[in-house]
Amino acid sequence: MTGETNLQTLLATMHPVLRSGEYVYVLWPHGRPLAPGIEAAVREAEGLTAVLPRAEADALGLNYDFVAAWITLEVHSELEAVGLTAAVSRALTDARISCNVLAGFHHDHLLVSVGDSARALEVLAELSAAHAPSHEQVREVKLRSEKPEDREAILALTAEAFSVSPVTGLPVDGEPVEVDLLRRLFDSDEYLPELSVVAEVDGEIVGHAISTRAWADGLELLGLGPIGVTPRLQRHGIGSALMRETVIRANAAGERGIALLGSTDYYPRFGFVPASSMGIEAPDKRWGDNFQFLPLALWPGGVHGTFRYAEPFSATESNARGGKR
Repeated sequence: MTGETNLQTLLATMHPVLRSGEYVYVLWPHGRPLAPGIEAAVREAEGLTAVLPRAEADALGLNYDFVAAWITLEVHSELEAVGLTAAVSRALTDARISCNVLAGFHHDHLLVSVGDSARALEVLAELSAAHAPSHEQVREVKLRSEKPEDREAILALTAEAFSVSPVTGLPVDGEPVEVDLLRRLFDSDEYLPELSVVAEVDGEIVGHAISTRAWADGLELLGLGPIGVTPRLQRHGIGSALMRETVIRANAAGERGIALLGSTDYYPRFGFVPASSMGIEAPDKRWGDNFQFLPLALWPGGVHGTFRYAEPFSATESNARGGKR
C-alpha cells in the first residue's frame, strides 16, 4: 500500500497508539549474539545501540539510563514524506517533552520518558485535531453502485480502514479479516449488486458499504457490513451518507430489514435497535445489544428466529461482521 506524503493529511490522520511495557536503550556487548527481544537497532562506529523491553534488558544484565514509553503513529507515511517528524518533535518540545524518533517502513515511532507518556498522547491528539479538515473542506461526495473494476480500490480501502481493529483499538497484524470477507462476499450467491455502494470524492473511492442476503425465521433480510471509510476522511459524514443511501436503496428494493454488528453509540441514530427486541437473535449470543436491527417500511413483524448471514461470514471471525466505527 502506498504511503501518504501530504503533511496536512499525515498530521490530521495520525493515530498515536501507546505500546504496553517500558523500553530502554542499551549498548549491545561486542560479539554477543542478538537477543530475540530487540525491537530496534542502530549500528555506529562506536558500537551497536539496541532498543528492547526493560524486562529483557534486566534479564540480560544490561545497563541503561533512559526508561521510555513507546508511541506508534498509526499513519502510513512514505519514507520521503517531509515534515511529519519535525512537526511532532516541535509540538513535544514546546510541551517540554523529550522525544526520540524511530522511522519504520510503515510508521514513525516515538520514545518518550515513561512519566511523560500521558501528556505526550494529549499533545499529539491536539496536534492532529489542529490539522483536521473541517466538514466544509471535504469536496462533494458522490454515491453510486459498485462496479467490478472498483474492487481492487475497495479492497485496498478496506485494508486501510481496518488496519486498526474496531474491537480492540490495536494495530492488526497482517491483512484485516474484513478484506478477505469482502473478497468472498463479492463472489458469493448472496451478493446484491445494487446494495454494494461506493462513495467517491473527485473520482477517488473513499468509502464503501455492502449489504448481502441474510435470513431469520425463513424471511429474507439484509446483513450489512463491512462498511469502511478511508482514515483521513473518517468523521466527515461519509459513513453516514453510505448508511442513509443503503437504507434508501433497501426500502426501494422492497427489503424487510437490515441487521449489523456495531457500535451502540453510532448506529441507533439511523434507527437501529437491539435485534433481540425485534425477535431476532444474534448468531453469537455474546454480541448482546451490539447486534442491531433496522425494520424497514415493509417489515411484517412477528418474526422470531436466529439471524443467518451470507455464507462467507461463517468462515470469518466474528469481529469482522460489523461496521467501521
